[in-house]
Amino acid sequence: MKTHFLYAMTFVFIALSCGQSGPKEVAMSGNPVFEGWYADPEGIIYGDTYWIYPTYSVPFDDQVFFDCFSSKDLVNWTKHERILDNTEVKWARRAMWAPAVIEKDNKYYFFFAANDVHEGEIGGIGVAVSDKPEGPYKDLLGKPLINDIINGAQPIDQFVYKDGDNYYMYYGGWRHCNMVRLSDDFTSLIPFEDGEFYKEVTPENYVEGPFMFKKDGKYYFMWSEGGWTGPDYCVAYAIADSPFGPFDRIGTILQRDMNVGTGAGHHSVIRIPNTEDYYIIYHRHPLDDTDGNHRVTCIEKMTFDENGYINPVKITFEGVEQRFIK
Repeated sequence: MKTHFLYAMTFVFIALSCGQSGPKEVAMSGNPVFEGWYADPEGIIYGDTYWIYPTYSVPFDDQVFFDCFSSKDLVNWTKHERILDNTEVKWARRAMWAPAVIEKDNKYYFFFAANDVHEGEIGGIGVAVSDKPEGPYKDLLGKPLINDIINGAQPIDQFVYKDGDNYYMYYGGWRHCNMVRLSDDFTSLIPFEDGEFYKEVTPENYVEGPFMFKKDGKYYFMWSEGGWTGPDYCVAYAIADSPFGPFDRIGTILQRDMNVGTGAGHHSVIRIPNTEDYYIIYHRHPLDDTDGNHRVTCIEKMTFDENGYINPVKITFEGVEQRFIK
């Protein structure tokens, strides 16, 4: 964890032009971007502020709350503690995982999974709401939004995506991914035009952690592969013409580097407003650490080639340059 502080204090020196002497200092975020064991980071921009909502990465029975982090510049982060916990979510006992967040009508919605649910048990995907990004959040339903195992997909790792007037949610563990349509108030599922409530959209090698963004009219669908405790955890993606797919696997774009870290996966993507600058936020295991729960949150720049394909992301200790939102 000391590496973060080393690189957070590191500066890139750029010589000034026009005959002027002296360097220009550019602060770097460092990786991990903040202290502590945190995984499955959902990044989002609200106004002029970056937010990261992660899983608290400890044994399942101790995963009974969520923290979040905010920053104006990607370098200096503020921790907001216990924005939601199982004293508020009465049906959640353990394994509170992988937030997905979205703002609508000046309310902030926080989707989460709980209980590592199996067939016949109570648990799955819930939703909470707050008047502020940092909470506190209140359980919206008093029960899971999705409890059952549908199409073989464990109800975890939800991501909420707005496309036009529709709100879709992609979710699923156990190597299956479902797509559902949310009601406008996020309290229920509504059917697709064909009357179905659940559509399986599982791509090749999918394990968990779906994410979607749209660029140049194309839908980029991303997911994690491999085992979350192991070194080979990674991120792959597909590009489609529709939010329904088909999602044909293109390749891996985020993975381990044995000089930096292992198990790089379960990510999200943010784009700086009014720019084409993209960042990928993800977790990884520190080198030579064999505890599967020891995961840290990191950030890198994400770029594209001339054909719109995602370039492989190099994981680093340095992270990204300081960046304010204008």
